[in-house]
Amino acid sequence: MDKVISEDGTPIAVYRTGAGRPVVLVGGAFSTALAVTDVAEAFAAAGFEAVTYDRRARGDSGDTRPYEPTREVEDLNAVIELVGGHAAVLGHSSGAVLALVSASQGSPIDHVFLSEPPFRFGEEMPDPALAERLQRHVDEGEPELAVREFQLEGVGLPEPVVDQIRDSPMFPGLVAVAQSVVYDTVLTTEFATPTEAMRAVAPPVTILRGAQTFPFLIAAADRLASLLPGAELVVVEESREHRLDGPATAAVLRARLG
Repeated sequence: MDKVISEDGTPIAVYRTGAGRPVVLVGGAFSTALAVTDVAEAFAAAGFEAVTYDRRARGDSGDTRPYEPTREVEDLNAVIELVGGHAAVLGHSSGAVLALVSASQGSPIDHVFLSEPPFRFGEEMPDPALAERLQRHVDEGEPELAVREFQLEGVGLPEPVVDQIRDSPMFPGLVAVAQSVVYDTVLTTEFATPTEAMRAVAPPVTILRGAQTFPFLIAAADRLASLLPGAELVVVEESREHRLDGPATAAVLRARLG
């Protein structure tokens, strides 16, 4: 593990495996670097240097308030600087939103891969006060409530599924990164629709989605592909239930990055 210091002084934990052209993985909600180890290993096996990192308020990274999405762009820039000053970037879920925001703000990204970005395009938006409510739960020592409300309102999971997750062994790990769901809510609300700059990014764009995933993510990927000139849409049959399949995704990268 390396640590880089972002522009606002926040330490960001970075993990690197493999050798070759660097590909930075930007995880989605609740995701840490550890959670995408299998994907990173598949990328390394395909001949890339796979770079994962804990987004702020997660894992071994720090956090600095107040939050705004630009801080996470600076975090990603610091990670890219560590691995040579430019890289391909694959963002998954809210990480895909962050990757496209970063590309639109001039981050040194050679090729941006967007996996199931949750753009809502102004439709079926969560309560505008959701982020504020989630932050209040965290500040009042009730991170479990923040996790639950984010899953119900921010993600749109059915209540029985949320109850099952609450009673599962994975729940404590979600609670540990409860602060980050506030940030993901801010990010995906502010950029619920891609800006003009996001629709005109310079690096090549490849949009990925599974054949079987949340219907609104299928619609979002397809709509985004129609809005970004030159963007390529790839359906990765092996990626299911909003999870990246490492080997299949690595094959997509290999075909486009060489």
